Amino acid sequence: MKERLFGKTLGELQELVVELGLPKFTAKQITDWLYKKQISSIEEMTNLSKKARELLNERFEYGLTPYTKVSASIDGTRKYLFPTIQNKFIETAMIPERDRKTVCVSSQVGCKMGCLFCFTAKQGFQGQLSAGEIINQIKSIDEVEEVSNIVYMGMGEPFDNLEEVLKSLKILTSEWGFAMSPRRITVSTIGIIPGMLTFLEKSEAHLAVSLHTPFHEERQKIMPVQVAYPVEEVVEEIKSWDFGRQRRVSFEYILFEDLNDSQKHVDELARLLSGLKCRINLIRFHPVPGTPLKSPGEETIQRFKNALNNKGILTTIRASRGQDIYAACGLLSTKELVK
Repeated sequence: MKERLFGKTLGELQELVVELGLPKFTAKQITDWLYKKQISSIEEMTNLSKKARELLNERFEYGLTPYTKVSASIDGTRKYLFPTIQNKFIETAMIPERDRKTVCVSSQVGCKMGCLFCFTAKQGFQGQLSAGEIINQIKSIDEVEEVSNIVYMGMGEPFDNLEEVLKSLKILTSEWGFAMSPRRITVSTIGIIPGMLTFLEKSEAHLAVSLHTPFHEERQKIMPVQVAYPVEEVVEEIKSWDFGRQRRVSFEYILFEDLNDSQKHVDELARLLSGLKCRINLIRFHPVPGTPLKSPGEETIQRFKNALNNKGILTTIRASRGQDIYAACGLLSTKELVK
């Protein structure tokens, strides 16, 4: 099986072309073809010499992977199914809004974090995605030319695949890559502190943290990561970081009936996040088979939002999109897994 060019950085390609005896500037020509133009083969890289293309073809393939299935929601959301190198499958959601199109990308095949409320966790961990497989989810969808925002909120925990996630971010934000502003990219984590700190140091993208309850024992019951990385420690690390004027930190909070939707939760969230410029995104829970969790009524959700805003914490309710095709938050999974 040939190695893939798609997913390599400019530095990696510079080393590669020198090894092949080609001029170093060839690497920049290749990145233009990989990340700025729409082609599907090395032969189409027409400003490379015939010798260069022959040498590349001997060892490499272009490396894009087309989707195998797409499902469309009544609200315009589209869910794409992609095969992976390991012969597994991942899902990617494209969410249209009035003035933008956001792509929700996966970073792993399945997930090993075991959160009680997440459908992806039910299939377990099946493998890591390469940087190329991560950005392939953007490059290979029908809306590639219209993508305005990217969120790493699909299948998997990004900081459990830190090296490849950082590499994908470099390709997306570098001038020689997709040249996207990091302010249009958000990476979500359940709070793996070492990976989070490395991400904050090496990337300028926004950070989102899955919080879901401010109380230790409650969070431990629904999110096993609380044992290794208590949310109190996660928040303290974030408070010590200088985010600057443009970079944003937010907290994701799925509301569960009679579990984390009371005034005492509002009060504890206000105490936990005191002094931190952030926002809370409230998320409606979408039922997952095999869990006892339920979503509170709309009146409770609105009351919880207003109570947090009254505490001085900017709080919004995230619109549920793509629920009818299992593309909404927490529902990404794949039935087409090859065992």
